Amino acid sequence: MSRVGDSLNVDLAAAVNNLFNIPETMEKFMFPSSRAHDHHENRGVSSIIPVDILDTAKEFIFFMDVPGLSKSEIQVTVEDEKTLVIRSNGKRKRHDGDDEGCKYLRLERRGPQNLLRKFRLPENADVSAITAKCENGVLTVVVGKHPPPKSKSVQVAIA
Repeated sequence: MSRVGDSLNVDLAAAVNNLFNIPETMEKFMFPSSRAHDHHENRGVSSIIPVDILDTAKEFIFFMDVPGLSKSEIQVTVEDEKTLVIRSNGKRKRHDGDDEGCKYLRLERRGPQNLLRKFRLPENADVSAITAKCENGVLTVVVGKHPPPKSKSVQVAIA
């Protein structure tokens, strides 16, 4: 594919990613002062890590590729009772040679990067029932759902 086609694909991917981050973008416009500290604090942090979110009858399941990161390098928290936060301060691990005078001739592999993703959870999310596991470079976060409220019927006497 030509350079123009590659550039178009990258622009399209960025546009789609921005579309899915609309709640975060709208929050920045609506509450700029509350986010100013976050923006300064999170410089150099990537929020472009793709995520798949599966909505099942009993839970929400988040799948996120985190190659090169171990579970000890990833933090999953809930802020403000309904915001799922996934962050990491991953560092690139280089394998230096044992012999004196060893040096890299080329470094092409992208090392783990700092990441930060925030997701506003729906009202039926049970924040006390969240589990996470990291296997084979994939982080899986499972957020349970509260059972749907049972409908109550009340017999009304007709006078």
